[in-house]
Amino acid sequence: MSEANGTEPTVRERGLAKMEEVYGTPFQEYPGDHFAMTADHLFANVWSRPGLSIRDRRLVLLGALAGQGLMDTAAIQIGAALRNGELTEEQLHEIALFLCHYIGWPTGSKLDISISTIVGQQKKAAREKREKEASSAESPKP
Repeated sequence: MSEANGTEPTVRERGLAKMEEVYGTPFQEYPGDHFAMTADHLFANVWSRPGLSIRDRRLVLLGALAGQGLMDTAAIQIGAALRNGELTEEQLHEIALFLCHYIGWPTGSKLDISISTIVGQQKKAAREKREKEASSAESPKP
């Protein structure tokens, strides 16, 4: 990154850094205009604006996505919120219940099911990681 040489980071570097912060996972450069607009505008400029925290923006985004029935994209936000410690499982289920009254019971229920699925996946992955670490720690060293 440019900061290492004492210069300001580029728009792309700022965008990639914000994407990593928002999603809790590293991002790499991808070709094409769509990715360029996503990294350079949406993340370097929009997600980086003052006034709302990442958690605040994610709450608004979850409501908007759920209201449109975009559960696949909402699932990405749910996973990131859990990974980043922004929202708990209980808070996410409460959001789904609250939204049922504004976006319709079937759509809110789909969001709740998605939350349960993602929470289950993350718990399973964490359990498997712990088991792997425990078994490698117990393995005799040559």
